[in-house]
Amino acid sequence: MGETEQQQTAASRLGAPESAGISTLEHGTKPPLSPQGKSYPFKVQMLDDTQETIEVPLRAPGKALLDAVCSHLNLLEGDYFGLEFQDHRKMMVWLDLLKPIVKQIRRPKTTVLKFVVKFFPPDHTQLQEELTRYLFALQVKQDLAQGKLTCNESSAALLISHIVQSEVGDYDEAVDREHLSKNTYMPQQEALEEKIMEYHRNHFGQTPAESDFQLLEVARRLEMYGIRLHPAKDREGTKINLAVANTGILVFQGHTKINAFNWAKVRKLSFKRKRFLIKLRPDVNSSYQDTLEFMMASRDFCKSFWKICVEYHAFFRLFEEPKPKPKPVLFSRGSSFRFSGRTQKQVLDYVKEGGHKKVQFERKHSKLCSIRSLSTPSSDHIIEVPKQQSPKISLAHSSEPDEIQTLPPCKEEKLVTEVLVQRKSPSPKKVPLEKRAKEGTHLIIDEEEAAKDHAQQNMKNAHQPSTGSLTGSPHLSELSINSQGGTATLNSILTPNLSPDGKPSSPLISPMLNEPICIRTDDEEDSRKKKFPTDKAYYIAKEVSATECTYLKDIEVITVWFQAAANKDDSMPEQLKNLIFSNFDPLQKFHSSFLKEVDQRLVSWEGRSNSHMKNDHQKIGDLMLKNIQSMKQFTSNLQKHYEALIELEKANKNSRKLDVLCRDFEQEKVCYLPLNMFFLRPLHRLMHYKQIMERLCKHYSPNHVDFRDTRAALAEISEIVAQLHGTMIKMENFQKLQELRKDVTGIDNLVIPGREFIRLGSLSKLSGKGLQQRMFFLFNDALLYTSRGLTSSNQFKIHGQLPLFNMTVEESDEEWGVPHCLTLRSQNQAIVVAASSQAEIEKWSEDIRMAIGLAEKSGGPVPELMGSSPPDGKSPEEGPVDQESEDDLSSSRSSLERQSPHRGNTTVHVCWHRNTSVSVIDFSFAVENQLSGNLLRKFKNSNGWQKLWVVFTNFCLFFYKSHQDSHPLASLPLLGYSLTIPSESENIHKDYVFKLHFKSHVYYFRAENEYTFERWMEVIRSATDCASRSRLLKHKESHLY
Repeated sequence: MGETEQQQTAASRLGAPESAGISTLEHGTKPPLSPQGKSYPFKVQMLDDTQETIEVPLRAPGKALLDAVCSHLNLLEGDYFGLEFQDHRKMMVWLDLLKPIVKQIRRPKTTVLKFVVKFFPPDHTQLQEELTRYLFALQVKQDLAQGKLTCNESSAALLISHIVQSEVGDYDEAVDREHLSKNTYMPQQEALEEKIMEYHRNHFGQTPAESDFQLLEVARRLEMYGIRLHPAKDREGTKINLAVANTGILVFQGHTKINAFNWAKVRKLSFKRKRFLIKLRPDVNSSYQDTLEFMMASRDFCKSFWKICVEYHAFFRLFEEPKPKPKPVLFSRGSSFRFSGRTQKQVLDYVKEGGHKKVQFERKHSKLCSIRSLSTPSSDHIIEVPKQQSPKISLAHSSEPDEIQTLPPCKEEKLVTEVLVQRKSPSPKKVPLEKRAKEGTHLIIDEEEAAKDHAQQNMKNAHQPSTGSLTGSPHLSELSINSQGGTATLNSILTPNLSPDGKPSSPLISPMLNEPICIRTDDEEDSRKKKFPTDKAYYIAKEVSATECTYLKDIEVITVWFQAAANKDDSMPEQLKNLIFSNFDPLQKFHSSFLKEVDQRLVSWEGRSNSHMKNDHQKIGDLMLKNIQSMKQFTSNLQKHYEALIELEKANKNSRKLDVLCRDFEQEKVCYLPLNMFFLRPLHRLMHYKQIMERLCKHYSPNHVDFRDTRAALAEISEIVAQLHGTMIKMENFQKLQELRKDVTGIDNLVIPGREFIRLGSLSKLSGKGLQQRMFFLFNDALLYTSRGLTSSNQFKIHGQLPLFNMTVEESDEEWGVPHCLTLRSQNQAIVVAASSQAEIEKWSEDIRMAIGLAEKSGGPVPELMGSSPPDGKSPEEGPVDQESEDDLSSSRSSLERQSPHRGNTTVHVCWHRNTSVSVIDFSFAVENQLSGNLLRKFKNSNGWQKLWVVFTNFCLFFYKSHQDSHPLASLPLLGYSLTIPSESENIHKDYVFKLHFKSHVYYFRAENEYTFERWMEVIRSATDCASRSRLLKHKESHLY
């Protein structure tokens, strides 16, 4: 590291003492002396809520006070921390390390400084000291209690369980209940107590140091970890929040991240009065404007955020402290602020090079004291601390205003971290087989993109902690603690190894398996590659787990959310409550248990040392057979779902209050599909089991150890499906008619016995005013056409009805000069309709001819569907012409950009806007093609990939932060979209990427492996463009149900 050039000043020539300032110190050198002067007692609040008095001179720089606090704590890695206080403007600001304290704190007698974490590293394994990790754990605990660290209930319960383990030790129900009643770790903690104790039970034998390590492992994967929100507005005046992290500047809407600007893309940061400006590097593939502007509450708020951004960039991106700018000769412009102190790399090097004695420190809330675990390396423990290697980066300065920080371009540096752990092996009797691992594990981690799922660990033995492994990622996963693990995976514990003397060692010494491990961080790569089983059966088992997790959430919509809504209101009869919930509650309990078994099997399957148990754990057919056989007892429950659905609709007709209750519930975020669709979910799940068993049987050879159980499971599930086939067909048709009744107004009796839905879609009807877009609904006895009303309910108004009895269909392209058109002649009326393509008109022609044949077999005309007169008092031919552009209806086209009301996002409305149609066969095929799992998503003009939990169902993609969330963040209806593979010109140099596009809307999605990629391609094809669906239907129609 180069030395700072010394410049002789006038003051030094006169013999004045040098300013203490801030410098990057090499190991072994002493810090400069503080200025002489009387010491003043400053009150500092520590992270454990104690208040200490630290004495330093008032005229000393802020660095002196921070150093004194770190010295008081015996803290080596104090550079991650800072002191904040409330200034005279009632703003929370950081103590500037260069300025004298007296110029920053006007009322030192009444000011209490808070010692808190300032820089949150991307990976907690970079924290070398046990004391440092303990202080970080206290910061997480504090943020959780104050509501700053928001997360779902499962994540919160898991975090608290590790805190409780560190404070009271191993699980004891009475002790836990008493401790949780006396200590509040988060708002509304009472509702999570059972789940907290359930997780705590699995932490047996975990030391406080290990609990800190696991707490940080969970916390670092949360989106709000280390985030401090700064309110702002964008150019349109929309309220947002800005935040800074080790990766760059983040934009939040509420607590949801909506954008990120990586340091590599940022050229300058500046502020002008209340405006915060981000100047981006030019990118030919980006549509971003060159400079982004955000408005903050005041100049002081703006400057405060700018300063912390400068410090974050320097701490995580530079190799050494930036040199001070030369003072201007005449006058200065802007701020002279700069980062001062050691960078993260210098901290890592400093701790690595020094041999430090073990120092005891007290845990305020714990029964045990801890020993600092970073000791001088010995022959028994050889540790190489993570070391970053990247080109030198410095802040360039120009003649522009001083508050502008220019961020120099730098190549995506490759960070190589090696952690070597070698130990004497305990006696063979004490070493379980799980601890024998292969050497040379390589993990390749991406900087800009959401990290892949970390390897699931072996479940902890109830009496003796087993060896766990931790894959340390240098960057946060944006969405979840785990991707597909479900409940059982959250119980998976990462426990450090035991030291040779049998005592638990520090997480620093043993964060990994008992093996040499090389963690390689490579910015050129884009995913973390891990050693997962490559057998196709393993990926099929993962699909079972992922889809089972989604199915269980769907069941909870009825058993938890709808039941809670019904219990708040007395509008639902008790008999109806019993009929619905008594049939769904047993299903929820059964499938919860099944999901745990599947996740436990996956954990064992993924274990790197389970080769000796291959036949026992690397299969799924036996588990499916056992649970499918157990499902036979629920056949009667499943048959009653049709009765429950009919009774609910009858009750809605008879009770206006109940009807309002159901409609209001459908507007809740958790009810992301029509309510009656959830009644069909148990029957649809049987179809998924059958499809999975068919794929598994096809994959296995007849002599495979799991083939016999898989074939037996397929036979069992096929029998159940055949038994419930008739019920499922009737329920699907009834559900479809009920939904159409909500979307169409002006119909008296749409839902009648014997009526079957066939097709719905958008066609153009020829009239005296030209071609007018109409929505057509084809049943087995009539054809209706409607127009979309410009009302808040977005319902379609009926314009006419054509009975199918004695109807004729004629192709009339040449007669009317309109491409892709048909003439439909009924007894009293004839209309000309045109489709958007030849394939579309052929489908309509085929289905209408089939429906005419069904109507003639039924033997006569049907009752009039319309009321006594059209709703608008006009004849069907004089209906209003609805002029609606794609831009005006973008909310129904895609809710990725903007959420839309439920009734504006149904299949009917999507078909209207996309000018397409769907048939009953399409709906039936969509039942088979449902999928869940993690995908990385990228927008057309964005740079990074965002990890999301994605559910495909009902021709739509629903996006969640994680599989644990109760409701989706957004949705993307896929009808009308095209599915392709990115071309070379699009510069998507990734594997397993597919592209969805409709007009100007383009989205890229990336799967984690070839099997998952092929499955997503298969199911999405069923809902995209018409040609794809028609090809698939021709192949699959004979296998329906």
